[in-house]
Formats: sequence, structure tokens, C-alpha cells
Amino acid sequence: MMKVKYAMLLVAILFKLTTVNAQSLANSKPNIVLVMTDDQGLVLGSLGHPVVKTPYIDAFAKKSTRFSNFYMSPNCAPSRAALMSGAHEFRAAVTATHNECERMALDITTFPELLQKQGYETGLFGKWHLGDINEYLPQNRGFSEVLMHGAGGIGQRERGVKITSYADFPPNQGEKKNAKYFNPVLLHNNTIVQTEGYCTDIFFNAGLAWIKEQKEKEKPFFAYISTNAPHSPLIAPKENLDRMLKRGMKKAEPRLAMIENIDDNFGVMMEKLERWDMLDNTIVIFTSDNGAPGSDSNFIQGHKTGKGTPFEGGVHVPIFWYWKGKIKEDVDIEALTAHIDLYKTFCELVGADNSKVKQKLEGRSLLPLLENPNSEWKPRIIQTQRGNIAKNPKDSANKMWSVRTDRWRLVGKELYDLKNDPYEQNDVASEYPFVVEGLTKSHFEWYDTMIPYMINQNNVWTDPQAPLEKLYTQQKAEKGIPNWAPKNTDEKDILKNGLSDWKRNTLD
Repeated sequence: MMKVKYAMLLVAILFKLTTVNAQSLANSKPNIVLVMTDDQGLVLGSLGHPVVKTPYIDAFAKKSTRFSNFYMSPNCAPSRAALMSGAHEFRAAVTATHNECERMALDITTFPELLQKQGYETGLFGKWHLGDINEYLPQNRGFSEVLMHGAGGIGQRERGVKITSYADFPPNQGEKKNAKYFNPVLLHNNTIVQTEGYCTDIFFNAGLAWIKEQKEKEKPFFAYISTNAPHSPLIAPKENLDRMLKRGMKKAEPRLAMIENIDDNFGVMMEKLERWDMLDNTIVIFTSDNGAPGSDSNFIQGHKTGKGTPFEGGVHVPIFWYWKGKIKEDVDIEALTAHIDLYKTFCELVGADNSKVKQKLEGRSLLPLLENPNSEWKPRIIQTQRGNIAKNPKDSANKMWSVRTDRWRLVGKELYDLKNDPYEQNDVASEYPFVVEGLTKSHFEWYDTMIPYMINQNNVWTDPQAPLEKLYTQQKAEKGIPNWAPKNTDEKDILKNGLSDWKRNTLD
């Protein structure tokens, strides 16, 4: 009965009517919670997926301001570099997800560093993917609390003849069936630890425990919950797989089960933030790092391509913003926006000065639109390229690129009118040659300006052990690998014994 009451409370939280008046958000200094999933893209029930059940995120989206034309980069590390730097990933030296090219340039000032100067505590829980060498780790890039896996995913390691610095901790490695999405070895600040449970549950629960600690200390905070799921290998908790079978599916889909597990955790998070009276001064954001994999049409939501491409299916993702009583609810904003915009937005929210950072900030603050969805938003151009740049960057100028404007997407020689053809079914290049010419010119001119920043293209790693492999070996020999678990977030912690079906069953 108590569990049912919690579920009903969450529904009331997410659907309770709230009156929001236009007001200035600049320097309002809220807590910020950013949840970013890995390879989820547009796969949500509220966005029309026919199978997945995501009632909590769907309810959250209904109460949120939704940016319906929001873009990331085609792959994991590039999106994270653009997010952290406020600039295109190439300007931050990130041109790929591996082979020494995922390391964000050390002269970049991240927005968490600027938030720290305003007295914010900053926490990362999950995926970093911007370099595993010590000076590149998040602890040295603006985060005061870190719980992370290595490489680009739990268990990942570069294979083949090339030795790289890109590798997760040795116990997590192995064939896909053995990847440690359960009980992974992680890095907690400066200590490698053995955890217990499913990775997504661990990252959310660790984030919540840390959030509660900041509340008790009366410290403002930025919490970045960056899940490894639903990135492959596709490993989901049995409870979530069984739930799909119970509702009549002939075969459980592990990727969808991973997303439903994220939804479970998101619902718990919102319930706790409400229970702790934090939603009045906390802005919560949900998004994904790139499109869903395009190999399965069930996951790309009508788009002809997915992750890793410069088409809409590779880069168009949802983003929902909720701040109780401060941001308008159930609003769609069609303005062309992107990951590079979050840097200035967060700085303006907390009153952080970004005028002296070395990198050129390419984004805009979203505050005018969050304050008034009808605010003027000037036309812009967003450049996208798949990455995996050649050793000589000039050789990749014409490789897997696109240009997005408010109306058009040019992908190489193909032109799509997104106002009338959002799924890019009809190439209209022959009808608008002047558009093709202008956008093509803008791409190649832009690319030339990026080449000087591509400093990782010829990096070589000669040590047979990657940094996190070596760190693990040394710590195990010197003091062992301690067990670790996040603190319980309250005396009735509904995560500590694992997730159950009661929350979803209440809404089905």
C-alpha cells in the first residue's frame, strides 16, 4: 500500500497545475539536474514509439518546456565535448569517439569550472568519454564529485593492432555477454571501487544520494547523470525484461527494457526531489546524446538513418526542461537549438562570467526562450560532421557532413526541406540549386577554420596498458579494490532493494 501511495504521489507531482508568470531567470541560481542518456534518441512513448513504456518521462515531458528542434552531434564523445565546451566538438579537439581523438583539449574551460567559481558543487554520475588520461578526467575539468566508468562504455576497449589509451577497467572487459553492466568496477573520485547492482540504478542512486547531501549542506549544485544505457551491449535487468513479456510481447527487447529501466529511475528521482521539497529551486532537464542506432527501424522513429550519421535521425534528440513555478508547462518551442547552447544558458542561470574563456563560445543562451517561448530567435546555421577525421584533416572535408538551417538540411549533395519533409524523404536539390550552393560554401569555409583545432589526429599511445587499466593494476596491488555503495537517500529508499513493478503497474 505504501508503494502505491508513492506512485500516486508522483503522478500528482507531475500533473499538478502550476501557474507560471514570465520572469527573469538570469542569475536566479537554481540547482541544475541534467539527465542525458546514451543512444536513446527519440525513443519515448510520448514521441510515438509503438512499444516502449516510459510513463514517468512522458509525464515529465507533458509538464515541461520542450524544444522540438534540438540537436546533438552524431556520436557520443563529440556531443559531450560540445556540451562541456559550448563550441563545436572539433574546436574542442574531439573528432572521434576513440583512437586518441576523444580527448577534450586541455585549454578548454568547461562550464562546470565556471559554476564552481559561483560556489556550486558539481557531480558527474556515469559516462564521461572525454579522455581517460589523468589530466583529462572530470575531476580535473570542473567536477567535485565523480562516479564514472572508463572509455566510451562499460567494458569497452580498443581492439586490433593499434594500442590506445581508450579502455575501461579490466574486470569490466570481455565479450559482450560478459560486459559488467551488473556490479561494474567504477572510479569514485580518486579511488577505483567495486559496486553492486545494475549500472543505471547505481548512477541514479549515487546522484540522488549526493543531491540530498548538497541539500543538507545548503549548497547549490549541478548534477550530471549521464547513463551508459541504452548503449550496446544490450543488457537489461531481468525485472524489466520480464515486464515486457507480462504485457504480452512475444520477445523482450533488451534496448527497450534498458530505456524502461531509465524511466523507472527517472520516476524515482522526481518523486524524491518532490519529497525533499527541491523542485521549487531545481531545474531538471532530460535529453539524449545522439540519435538511436539506425540498424533497427523500431528505434529511429520514422527517420531513414540513426546514430553516426549527419541526417536528422543521427542528431535530432528530445530535450525537456522543468522548473516548478518558473518555466511554463506543456509548451513546445520550435526554435533551432543545440547542445552548444547549454553552456551559456547554465552560466547565465547561475551568474557565471564566461567572457574570459579561451575557446570561442558558439552557442546562445536559451533563457529568452525559457522566459518567453515567443521571444525572437534569429536564424542560424548548425554544422554537423560525422567525425573519424583522417590523419590529414584536409582529406576529410567532404566526408559525412550536413548543414542545418531553420528550414533546410543539406547532406552532401542532397537537400531536404524540413519544414515540409521532416523525415528527409524527398531530395529537392535540383529545385533549389542556389540553396545548395550557399550551404555547401558555408560548410567548406567552416571546415577550414576547424582544422587548426584538430590537435589529436596524430596522437600515439605506446604504453601497452591504457591509463585506467594501469590505475586498476596499481591500486589492486597496493591496497585492493574496496566495495562501495551510495548512501541511502532516505529511510524508505525504494532503490536499495532493487526496482519492482509497482510503479509502472499503477500507471498502466
